[in-house]
Amino acid sequence: MNIVMTKVTTPIIGWICSILGWVINAIYALLDLIGIPNIGLAIILFTLVVYMAMMPLQIKQQKFSKMNSIMQPEIQRIQKKYKGKKDNDSMMKQNEELNAVYQKYGVSPTGSCVQLLIQMPVLLALYQVIYHIPGYISGVRNVFTGLASNIMSVKGFGDIISKFITDNSISMYGITANTEFTKETIIDFLYKLSPSQMELFANLPEFSAHANVFEQVAAKAEHINQFLVLNISDTPMAVIKSGWAQGGVTGWIMIIAAVLIPVLAWFTQWMNYKLMPQPQNNSNEAPSTMEASMKSMNTVMPVMSAVFCFSFPVGIGIYWVIGAVIRSIQQVVLNKKMDTMDMEEYIRKNQEKMKKKMEKRGYNPQQINQQARMNVKNIQQPQQQKPGLTAEDKAERMKKSTEYYKNTEYKPGSLAAKANMVKQFDEKNKKK
Repeated sequence: MNIVMTKVTTPIIGWICSILGWVINAIYALLDLIGIPNIGLAIILFTLVVYMAMMPLQIKQQKFSKMNSIMQPEIQRIQKKYKGKKDNDSMMKQNEELNAVYQKYGVSPTGSCVQLLIQMPVLLALYQVIYHIPGYISGVRNVFTGLASNIMSVKGFGDIISKFITDNSISMYGITANTEFTKETIIDFLYKLSPSQMELFANLPEFSAHANVFEQVAAKAEHINQFLVLNISDTPMAVIKSGWAQGGVTGWIMIIAAVLIPVLAWFTQWMNYKLMPQPQNNSNEAPSTMEASMKSMNTVMPVMSAVFCFSFPVGIGIYWVIGAVIRSIQQVVLNKKMDTMDMEEYIRKNQEKMKKKMEKRGYNPQQINQQARMNVKNIQQPQQQKPGLTAEDKAERMKKSTEYYKNTEYKPGSLAAKANMVKQFDEKNKKK
């Protein structure tokens, strides 16, 4: 059985790559069947299919984020209550009270971690499949199979390829001058060569007897790699140099198209970050270290993507752009869905699910919920009135205590309204 060695063999990631490889291979075969065998188009459709398949996980993650914003006032008050207390009893009590809040809202403290743990290896595998196209698309691999066999018939072919890589300062992920060249790695090497590099390699005197085969393969490779005016196996920087050397209208079109890939990679990822729900902080408080780090990373990463795009194949840039566009569209839809979502109904369903889980584990969820209600009750109740207050003072205090339920989008008396009331209560006390 012929196994392409440049496939990803890392456990878990490699297994997911194999599954995703079947998907992109089927997409390319379908495109070939209708007469448009194009890798760029296959990458776009492949990215769309994978991101749509992960949509349910993204919905769950967004729901937890909204739920978390409702829980935060209670969580922050508990954390403030035990701030600076490092003894074992205090730490245990803090954990108990925090768990009681999570139980009350029917969610797990790990929250969206499960969704992230599933999504991360899939996204990593998605990138690896696109970078190792010949390993997963048989139609692309077959284009280079015959040429690879002819190259291997030349004596000392491994040393010839290594010298070519060194002399031309060629940099490829997974392939260096020290690589042990087999049929599989030669196929991967040939696929990753840019059109100009392929021409140089074909002109080596050692391969002069196979000039016709080189020409046929180069023509087929250009056909399947051509996306609009760009060759997806080439890098934007190489395309810019070629366009500048060519000059004229065609050359400038190539330069503009090449520059657009990194620019769109930056813009679409930046736009995707801006569309994501941002954490709501008290304006009087400085953002936490984690929040500041996340904000900095979300600003820097799109810029880094643009920088990397200049030296990565155009196909990777297309994947980044299309992936960010799809995520942005999904985020717009999710934002609208979250705005109209009935949080009270969602909390009730979560509580029912949590109750069933607790009963299976032998716990009494009623006792936990009662403890949670007692904790919230302590937050909600105003401080005991000092002796000597007049009737007017008592009435004024009662009026102020009810103001926490006003000016809110949540239904009066609901869990969400109470959580919002706690947040307002804490903010007011900080101003005193």
